[in-house]
Amino acid sequence: MEYTSGAASWQKVLRRAVAGLLPRRPRQRRPGWSIGVPLIAAAAGLLFTTTATTAGGTALREDRRPQLNQLIEDRRAEVAASERRAADLRDEVEGRTSALASSDGPIREQQDRADSRRDDAGFTTLAGPGVTVELDDAPRRNDGALPAGATNDDLVVHQGDVQAVVNALWAGGAEAMSIMNVRVLSTSAVRCVGNTLLLHGRVYSPPFKIVAIGDPAALQRSLADSQGVRLFRDLVDDYKLGYKETVSTVTVPAFEDSTTLRSATVPK
Repeated sequence: MEYTSGAASWQKVLRRAVAGLLPRRPRQRRPGWSIGVPLIAAAAGLLFTTTATTAGGTALREDRRPQLNQLIEDRRAEVAASERRAADLRDEVEGRTSALASSDGPIREQQDRADSRRDDAGFTTLAGPGVTVELDDAPRRNDGALPAGATNDDLVVHQGDVQAVVNALWAGGAEAMSIMNVRVLSTSAVRCVGNTLLLHGRVYSPPFKIVAIGDPAALQRSLADSQGVRLFRDLVDDYKLGYKETVSTVTVPAFEDSTTLRSATVPK
């Protein structure tokens, strides 16, 4: 056992008292990760809780394509039903007009006048010699590669290609025409949405079939002289686009859609 003098003991006591009164050295700060880890864990827990509440037991990334396809099919069915209803109403109107015309001279006169122009207006089915043209997209390669120097737009049929064929057939003296078995009139508009054709409110996919009644030789000459058709046929050789031109006896259906006009004038 070590003994110390009284003076030494009092010196130690004084040093400890002074040390207690002096400010302490700051403790070394904790590393940033030791604070960040709990915060990240808390944020992750909050995110998981919010996701589970929002999902409500369902998948947030559920594939919506089947629902979209079903919606499109439902809308197509509704349009088809409306078209059938409109056709029935047109038949009813024509039937009542005919019944009234049997006892009303002026109505009968106007009905006969309208009937005499049905062929010119495209409201009757016509048949005769003509030309059929089919346009189709280029086939896709199994490896998904494109021909050298080609883009995806070069491999599909565009609105301008269809219009070039239609205009050439009209210029060649076509008496009647149909696209995808739909009668084409002077009020018909040919539009493309992507690689699909929009005609009278209905959408068609390639191959696009265009039928024209008229002198086959004159129609084919007009097709050969059309710059737009020649450009498309050049791409047939380069990118394997589909172009088929045949001569035969063809049938063009009557126009069956709405005949409502926004403006019209009586011919002299």
